[in-house]
Amino acid sequence: MAGKKEKTFRFVIVGGGIAGVTCVEQLSSQVPCADMALITAGQHIKAVTNYKQVSKTLEEFDVEERLASVLEEKFPNLTVIHSAVKSLHTKSHTVETADGRVFGYEKLCICSGGRPKLLTQDNPYVLGIRDTDSAQEFQKRLCKAKRIVVVGNGGIALELVFEVEGCEVVWAVKDKAIGNTFFDAGAAQFLIPSLETDKPERAAPCKRTRYTTETPAPGQSQTFTADRNARGHCSSTTESGSALGPDWHEGIVLKGAEQVSRRVSLEYQCEVENIFTSEELLNSPQQRLRTENDGSWPVYVRLTNGKTVGCDFVVSATGVVPNTEPFLHGNNFALADDGGLQVDDHMMTSEPDVYAAGDVCTACWEHSRLWQQMRLWTQARQMGWYVGRCMAAHVLSEPIELDFCFELFSHITKFFNYKVVLLGKFNGQGLGPDQELLLRCTKGQEYIKVVLSGGRMVGAVLIGETDLEETFENLILNQMDLTRYGEDLLNPNIDIEDYFD
Repeated sequence: MAGKKEKTFRFVIVGGGIAGVTCVEQLSSQVPCADMALITAGQHIKAVTNYKQVSKTLEEFDVEERLASVLEEKFPNLTVIHSAVKSLHTKSHTVETADGRVFGYEKLCICSGGRPKLLTQDNPYVLGIRDTDSAQEFQKRLCKAKRIVVVGNGGIALELVFEVEGCEVVWAVKDKAIGNTFFDAGAAQFLIPSLETDKPERAAPCKRTRYTTETPAPGQSQTFTADRNARGHCSSTTESGSALGPDWHEGIVLKGAEQVSRRVSLEYQCEVENIFTSEELLNSPQQRLRTENDGSWPVYVRLTNGKTVGCDFVVSATGVVPNTEPFLHGNNFALADDGGLQVDDHMMTSEPDVYAAGDVCTACWEHSRLWQQMRLWTQARQMGWYVGRCMAAHVLSEPIELDFCFELFSHITKFFNYKVVLLGKFNGQGLGPDQELLLRCTKGQEYIKVVLSGGRMVGAVLIGETDLEETFENLILNQMDLTRYGEDLLNPNIDIEDYFD
């Protein structure tokens, strides 16, 4: 055990992301006199701003990077320790930082987030986008690039492909449709035209309750080209640290070296088999891998559909893994199947006096039928807020119940310039065959999907300015039997809000 203990704090929080900072704020309001430390590697923390409660469970907010010193000024009982954590000793209730200091704690909360699942480690041509630093590195490289390959199908991949201009993008997704973490093939088809045009044409509502989507067979690609004017943005520099904000691409110019405004080729149902430099390709027995008339590129990506694509660099946007690394050695944490620290309904891990919140943890209590964990901004904030309340309740010996935000899954975001609201089991997660879908789609304007089970609404996807989120949230929470309304539930000529007031 290195070094002598410098100081023991009542509360120590590890991680300056949304979960950690929200936990600090909550603890400071509940136990204002308690000595508290926030251990964070970067100079900056993530703060929630412009918070708005949209409905019972839906919330909107912006995320801003701020100097950690701003928190210290706001909370006199808080000490910010700028260092990474090297090790945790749960038996002695101490944390050792990378710079060799040792701090004691009465209660510890781990909010260390997730780290990117990179396609391959230490390849200079493979870039993961996770924090502000990597987003800026991406911007710097993009301005010289003519073609990039984006691998992944989550939120960052979706944002990226839509925002990049002046550079050809080859987008490899392992699924049959884009964005399948967030929505189904129908919603993907609704969004795809946004890759082709800047101003979607408005059409009359088309009412359909069943749909089929034509997706290319594996090995076939879909290409969209659009003519868009470049938008100028200023860029800002910051230090690395916690994950990007939901509007991370605002304020950085994502523009490549080509004259085309946007050109996206989609490769469905494939993954990366191998990555070669041009030298490796030339010397490989698979010289036949060279793509016809494709010129010479710094790096080549071999896909499982048999295609080899040359590009300037590869963006790995394949999700995150819980960042538990520094905490496990010598301790006895129960881990979930996804690698997260298991937490109970008071956000406590299996080690005494150690809590966890945000992307690093996995909710292992019995979930409400309409909630599921997804590693998203909204959940990092909710968990940070709730864990702060739990820690305070435990030291003040007060009872605490599971927060209402875990009753119903809800998330607001933006994709391809459309507002997207997800409620409950929005993709029919875990419902089995007993589910019915209702759909309403107006091309270029809105896409509404409702998931019913046993005649009751259990989930919804709302894309566009539908103004239905509050009504649908109530119908899901009330579990009212909607059988008698049938397809009229989505009839555009019926004002459903008045209906259920």
